[in-house]
Amino acid sequence: MANAIVTVHGGPVAVPTLLGQGPTRISTGGKIRAGIKVLTKKATCEPKAMAIYEQGVAAGQSFEQIERAISEALPSLKTPLVPRNVPWFTVRAQDFPNPDLARQILDSYGEDRGEGRRLYRFPVVFPSDHWPSVMPHELAAWGAHEKHYWSQYSADGRVRHCMCHAPVPTDDTGRRTIRLFGGRKSVERADNSGLCEPERCREYQLRQCNLTGRFLFFIPGIRSISAFELHTNSFYAMQAAIQKFETVAFLRGGRISGFLDRQRTPFFLTKTLREVAHIDEQGRAVRVPQWIIDLEAPVDVTTLMRESEDAETALVQARLASQVLQGATEAAESSELPDEAQATGFANEAQTFRDDPPMREGRPSLEQLMGRVRAYGIEPELYRTYADRRWGRGWKINPHGRGRAWDELERYRHDPQGYLDKIERELQLAGAGRAE
Repeated sequence: MANAIVTVHGGPVAVPTLLGQGPTRISTGGKIRAGIKVLTKKATCEPKAMAIYEQGVAAGQSFEQIERAISEALPSLKTPLVPRNVPWFTVRAQDFPNPDLARQILDSYGEDRGEGRRLYRFPVVFPSDHWPSVMPHELAAWGAHEKHYWSQYSADGRVRHCMCHAPVPTDDTGRRTIRLFGGRKSVERADNSGLCEPERCREYQLRQCNLTGRFLFFIPGIRSISAFELHTNSFYAMQAAIQKFETVAFLRGGRISGFLDRQRTPFFLTKTLREVAHIDEQGRAVRVPQWIIDLEAPVDVTTLMRESEDAETALVQARLASQVLQGATEAAESSELPDEAQATGFANEAQTFRDDPPMREGRPSLEQLMGRVRAYGIEPELYRTYADRRWGRGWKINPHGRGRAWDELERYRHDPQGYLDKIERELQLAGAGRAE
């Protein structure tokens, strides 16, 4: 997906420019973390490490800052902190260019469940309909200061390559590096034929290369032109999120960006305690409880489906209004045609609607449906009277109603006269019933 063209909601498709040859990227302005870091057992035995850790936490420092301070004070502690899985998200001032944003997030959405004010659940809005853009992820092997190797799919999405930084080229003398435009280049890793195969990868088997991903989002009510990010290494969290994205996109005509419905319902990020399976060092399947990031879409599914229909209905109503405004002119122009020209026009129209398939899987427009009626030799007003009685007066602006009408027309495709007889007979019976 490295070369995918991304459309951010409400904006144009990204096009290549001098500084924009790659895909559109969403800038970020702060991190919300999935958990916390605590001192290792060895580090807890060092009073100085304990003091630095407690002071850093109280000051709202990031865990990277705290870990760096401990390592500088106690060089013997190479990894003084380890991650700990907790039911809340960590929001620290030092993780934001504008530290006040951390306070705003906690004030707006934090809860006190007995352990102080924490962020357990908060609303998010995604800025793009392209889910890999709002949840980018990869297999990556990191060194102390930079990424050594990472996965990247081919343009057709079929082959996963292992990438690395290209060596910095030198001039003809071999003593001076060539100045690069746009930073270091990426190339396929040579020693594994450029393929990313975790089961055969030395770094992956040594746990040096791991799955890493992040969610990119805005938070309603928190004013920031840059998105926020939440990192995760959980395969289960990302796989479940992809399923939610795809389900919502299917119901919303491909959209996951913005609010989910007219009630301005957002997605929510929270955590759920689940039994997670993994393979231990002895090859045994072990299940352990873990707090997993969970993406929620608390919306009435039928509402999303109705909104899709409402959009179609609005288009039909707009066309009907246009017909009302233009009807007198069109009728006058039609009446001036000689009989032969009108007959030719109806014949051409009949052929068009015989060959034209229904729009959107059996939900034709009203114009298309009435064209089929005229092609059958049925007077439109006669058909409307019949259809109003059969499906109710709202059938013409309801996609399902038009679909039912179209299906009935299809059943009589090879017997238009039989269908006209059916319409006249039912209207005669209806008239007799009223007379009685």
